[in-house]
Amino acid sequence: MEKKNLRKDMLALMKEQVGKVKRRRDKALLSKLTSLPAYESATTIATYLSTALEFNTLPFIQQALTDGKRVVVPKVLPDRQMVFLDYGADNIQLSSFGVPEPISGEVVDKAAIDLIHVPGLAWNEAGFRVGYGGGFYDRYLVDFQGQTVSTIYPFQVQDFTQDSFDIAVQQVLVAEKEA
Repeated sequence: MEKKNLRKDMLALMKEQVGKVKRRRDKALLSKLTSLPAYESATTIATYLSTALEFNTLPFIQQALTDGKRVVVPKVLPDRQMVFLDYGADNIQLSSFGVPEPISGEVVDKAAIDLIHVPGLAWNEAGFRVGYGGGFYDRYLVDFQGQTVSTIYPFQVQDFTQDSFDIAVQQVLVAEKEA
């Protein structure tokens, strides 16, 4: 399936998943995520600021801060380069892409990040992902030396062939299917 069509299909499925099922899945994924050795040993964690359709990252951010971890979130600069800045609830606005991001702050050095929680729309069995089409994470992860993880819903596991520039996520945590 073409990535453009796969993105469209995944967004439609994500819109269908609302309410109790999504909240249960998010809670279970949060538990899996915060139980990972990569999470436990991390000092600085990068995550994204989720939209209503994605895994809700706010409880994850709150848990990481409670656990004494530094939390950084992405910002896309005018030159289309993605960087990470320290998270601050009072320092967030919607970007021109319609996603929440920090207004300002100092760029966090990539080498200081231990774990990146990577968003996307679909993942194959090898951990390669289809994102939203900007290529920001694939470019950022090219020389990233830390750990990567994604939290996804069962329908986001899809069969597709990755491109040569795609970077696989090291660990993909999948929510249980509802009975």
